[in-house]
Amino acid sequence: MPSRKKSAMFASAFFTCVCSFVIICVVLATQHWMSSEVRFSSTNSSVTVSLTYGLFRGTCEQFVDAGLQVSEMTFKVSDNLSNTKAKSMITAIIVILVLSLLSSLLSSGFTCTNAVSNPYQTFLGPIGVYTWNSLCGIFILIAMILFPVNIEENGLSVELSRGCFSFLQVHIKSAHTYGYSYWIMLLVIFLNIASIIIIYFYDHARYSKKKEQERPIENAPKDVILF
Repeated sequence: MPSRKKSAMFASAFFTCVCSFVIICVVLATQHWMSSEVRFSSTNSSVTVSLTYGLFRGTCEQFVDAGLQVSEMTFKVSDNLSNTKAKSMITAIIVILVLSLLSSLLSSGFTCTNAVSNPYQTFLGPIGVYTWNSLCGIFILIAMILFPVNIEENGLSVELSRGCFSFLQVHIKSAHTYGYSYWIMLLVIFLNIASIIIIYFYDHARYSKKKEQERPIENAPKDVILF
């Protein structure tokens, strides 16, 4: 059985890993990644499309300068994208987040195992926790970089607007606001760092104690050596 200190430290890390797992599930499930106001010019007036969307679904509504408003519509992101590059990047982001979800799940398993037992394999200990938490953080960071790139480089909001309303003509300008589904991914990174720090302090304290117990004989008192 592990010591109380080890159980407490790994249980704390397990809690942060579970929180990370839950947040990634929320990120994938919700559609508040982006809110965009996309303006187009038409024959006699200008049209503004208001979008709120995530990786799978979103909503859109249209406003005309004359004051006419089209009722809100729900759409599937994949169905509204004709740009292959934008569609591929959305798919890549989903795959990366699924990998981060798996990494977080494995990290939770490793920390739980160490909280209740003493595994013999080295990788099942702190090294495994460092590895899976680091991978999870890296995957999340990549997803956070790819999504804005898709917005700016591939015109994701413009593509989705045209998917909702096919008659739209020349794009004038866009305004984007990142939603909570995007920003809470930062919390996942912080939780991963917290897990690594907790296990590092435990591992460092254990290593120091081990070194203390294995002090060379030169450090022993002279009278003990003479004896």
